[in-house]
Amino acid sequence: MPPKFDPTAIAYVFVRCYGGEAPATASLAPKIGPLGLSPKKVADDIVKATTKDYKGVRVTCRLTIQNRQARVDVVPSASSLVIKALKEPARDRKKVKNIKHTGESHSADYH
Repeated sequence: MPPKFDPTAIAYVFVRCYGGEAPATASLAPKIGPLGLSPKKVADDIVKATTKDYKGVRVTCRLTIQNRQARVDVVPSASSLVIKALKEPARDRKKVKNIKHTGESHSADYH
């Protein structure tokens, strides 16, 4: 018999995906399936958390799982913070290729 499920245990899962897009359920299923979560529902939560600020930018999402509930936190990388500080418009990564990032930014913009 498998061990009993501990509702107080906290599990962290890190997923790297494009903001505003659902990560592939095939990559989510082996990570969160054993924890008793639906990959499709978690993918929808990731889309909601990343659409506003990081649309089209690749970010890392930390899933905090406790009692079969997932909370999504966006952990931006340095490159995604630079792109956000340059205030570039959202782009469709499948249509627009080889983009040059130009602009001015100051160190105070990265917080």
